Amino acid sequence: MLKKITVSMLLLFLGFSSPTIHAKEINDSVALNGIETAKSVFLIDFTNPKKTAFYLDIILGTHKGLTKQNVKSNMVLVFIGQTVQYLSTEPADDLALESEDELNSIQASIKEFSKLGVRMEVCAVATRVFGVDNDTIPKEMNMVADGFVSLIGWQTQGHKLVPIF
Repeated sequence: MLKKITVSMLLLFLGFSSPTIHAKEINDSVALNGIETAKSVFLIDFTNPKKTAFYLDIILGTHKGLTKQNVKSNMVLVFIGQTVQYLSTEPADDLALESEDELNSIQASIKEFSKLGVRMEVCAVATRVFGVDNDTIPKEMNMVADGFVSLIGWQTQGHKLVPIF
């Protein structure tokens, strides 16, 4: 009896009944059926640089996933709130010291989004409230008067809000 179990397990291990043989390709083809262009707007409002860096990487993956599945991505990122502190090329000393890796990751993501043609907007209300000099916002980003107004405009133009929290 022990030999039968061992042989069965060996056959399974060698791939004779491997689940990968029957695995379906993982994609978004049902949701993307008939879609040539996806218009999205992400409202980015995080209270720590680690979460900001993490989600920017995820959003980059979303853009690449759309492209890989033959859908043109028309993506806009709108940064509001405390998040604007993590965009500055001259962050506060304590922030720079505590979150150097995350801030570097955020700057790298900004450059990558720019290369992909993603529009990035930074709320001037937030930079004022959080004491961020607009001149320290990367040149790849666009200052807007009010991130909420911008968000309303993009949604009115047909961009779909992608909630992340």
